[in-house]
Amino acid sequence: MTPRVLLACALTACVAPVGAAPALEGLTLPPGFQIEAWAADVPNARSMALGANGTVFVGTRSGGTVYAIRAGKNGEREVLKMLRGLDMPNGVAFRDGALYVAENAAISRYDDIESRLDSPPKPVRIATLPDENHHGWRYMAFGPDDKLYVGIGAPCNVCNRDAEDFATIIRMNANGSGREVVARGVRNTVGFAWHPASRQLWFTDNGRDMLGDDLPPCELNRLVEPGSHFGFPFCHATGIVDPEYGTHGKCANSVAPVLDLGPHVAPLGMLFYTGKAFPAGYRGQVFIAEHGSWNRSERIGYRVMLVRLEGDKAVSYEPFISGWLKADGTVTGRPVDVLQLPDGSMLVSDDKAGAIYRVTWVGKE
Repeated sequence: MTPRVLLACALTACVAPVGAAPALEGLTLPPGFQIEAWAADVPNARSMALGANGTVFVGTRSGGTVYAIRAGKNGEREVLKMLRGLDMPNGVAFRDGALYVAENAAISRYDDIESRLDSPPKPVRIATLPDENHHGWRYMAFGPDDKLYVGIGAPCNVCNRDAEDFATIIRMNANGSGREVVARGVRNTVGFAWHPASRQLWFTDNGRDMLGDDLPPCELNRLVEPGSHFGFPFCHATGIVDPEYGTHGKCANSVAPVLDLGPHVAPLGMLFYTGKAFPAGYRGQVFIAEHGSWNRSERIGYRVMLVRLEGDKAVSYEPFISGWLKADGTVTGRPVDVLQLPDGSMLVSDDKAGAIYRVTWVGKE
């Protein structure tokens, strides 16, 4: 069982006391928001999905585990190692009582899962995926069209394997049929969501490495026309021609990002906030978990960012949760995914600390 660690606050940002989740120490949020250790024993916590009965399913990139977190006694939560021995089961999605799990080379369905958390059923294989480990940690989610969307990352830092349908986002029916590519030139998306009004797909994308500290920026993108190309490997961010693959296409023929994010911040999970628990100014806005740089001489990222929109235009890009990256360059946490709960609060997974946090609003408008 995980104790519920909570610190009440009023109009100033606050965090839970150090103990169950040391990564909370030094975190800052906007005034009126509170963060707590919601589950502190979830090693390598990555992508999250919410079941119909309130179970939170959590995938992992290492360790081969899928967790199920359910309500326990006295407000505590129980963390179950529900599935084990899988191959990078990063992607999780829930539909009609079933849990879908994306491993590196396959997608499987586990039926009636919430009534069988302690003894999961045998998986039903619905799709095979390219068996490439590089960028092989899949992200997936069901769209408003009831189709399953899956990111297929490029099997490299930079290469052109478009003809093999790498660097894409694909979609399929829930049984795996009707598979098609909906976006190309997407180097490695590990997070996407649908705009609550237009229902268009928005997604983060991780920029290529080895062009220096500041090039290229990572991206926030919007898919308007299925089949659109977003530039990889010949064009990065807004108009940056690749020095090796620039002759393979033209930036003018690809879709530019809605927003260039920080260089090498590694944007992963994202959501459009649609709840009523946060102040009205947050509704319809975008939260992005930035996992943080791995090869930049001066580290960047390790935060949850807020992108404010006016229509389909990004008008600001600002920290919402920061402090995992310390002044001396040490890192205490790496956010991966964000998930809105039915009560309007928000969960944040952290694969470095092996924890999931809950963010609530306790201030006044």
